[in-house]
Amino acid sequence: MNIINPSIKLKSIIDRNDYEKIKYLENICHEHDKTSLKLELDYKLSNLKSPETNLVNINEFMYFNNDELIGYLGICDFGGDEIEVNGMVHPQYRRMGVFKRLFSLVRDEWQKRKSVSMLLISDHQSTSGIEFIKSVCDGYAHSEYDMILNIESFQKLQSKTLKLRKITKDDASEIARQNSMYFNMEFSEEDNIETEGGSYKNITYMAEKEHEAIGKVRIEINNKQGGIYGLGVLPEYRGLGYGRQILSMAIEELLKNNAESIFLQVLTNNKNALNLYKSCGFSERYTMDYYIIRNDNGENYG
Repeated sequence: MNIINPSIKLKSIIDRNDYEKIKYLENICHEHDKTSLKLELDYKLSNLKSPETNLVNINEFMYFNNDELIGYLGICDFGGDEIEVNGMVHPQYRRMGVFKRLFSLVRDEWQKRKSVSMLLISDHQSTSGIEFIKSVCDGYAHSEYDMILNIESFQKLQSKTLKLRKITKDDASEIARQNSMYFNMEFSEEDNIETEGGSYKNITYMAEKEHEAIGKVRIEINNKQGGIYGLGVLPEYRGLGYGRQILSMAIEELLKNNAESIFLQVLTNNKNALNLYKSCGFSERYTMDYYIIRNDNGENYG
C-alpha cells in the first residue's frame, strides 16, 4: 500500500467526526495487533464544550492518505508537570515515516509548553511500539495495570462511619493538597464541580468521617462504562479499612448510574492498592508501559 496524497490535520480538540475516524482506525489496529491503546477519546469528546478547554494548544495530530485516516497521535494533559502521548498507524502504512512525522510535530508542540516531561505509552505486548519509544525516550518511567471489575462478585460494604460528598469550589485547596500528596499533581479546575453532558458524567467526591476529610475519589461514566480515578486516603487514616470503604462506595455510585462495566488503573509496583483491588473483585486486563522524555534543559525531573 502506498501513500498517494498525504495530508496532516492539527487540532486543539476532536469533534464527533474525528472521533469516529480515530475509533475506526483504533479498531483496525486492535484487530491486527491484539494490543490495547490509551487514547482517552471519550474523555476528550466529553470535554468538547467545557469552558476550561484550552483552544490554543494543539492536542490532536492526524495523518491522512486522501480521505483515509492512517495515523494518529494524541496529547492528554491532566495537569501537573507531564503530558501523556499515545497513538497508532494503520498496519498497511507502517514503516513509511507516518509515526515519525507525527511524533516530530508532537515534540515541537510539547516544547512550546510548560510541561517538563512527556510520557509515551505503549501496551506491554506491543513490541514495535516499545521499540520505537525506546529509541526516542530518556528511559522507562513506570507501568500500570488496567483492571476490570467482576460486577457479579462485588459485595457492598456497609459503612456507618464514612460519607461521600460531592466537592465544591470551596474544596479546591484540600483537593490540591491531596493531589500533591498522592500523585504529585496540582488541582485542576475541572475537578471543581460535577461535569455532565449526554451520557457522560464526571464527579469528584470527598470522603469524610464525622465531617472531617480523610480522602477522595473521582468517578467517571460514559456510555455505561465506569471508571474510578484519584482514589486516596490521607496517611493518618491508612491501614484502617477506609480505602476499601471508599472504593466500595465509588462502585455503588457507578452502579446507581447504570454502569455496565467498571475499570481502574493502578501502578504495577503499588502492591497494597493492587491487593485491595483484587480483593474487591478487580482483575488485570492488560499492562501499559510508560516511558519518559524530559525537557531539553538537561534537568532531571523524574
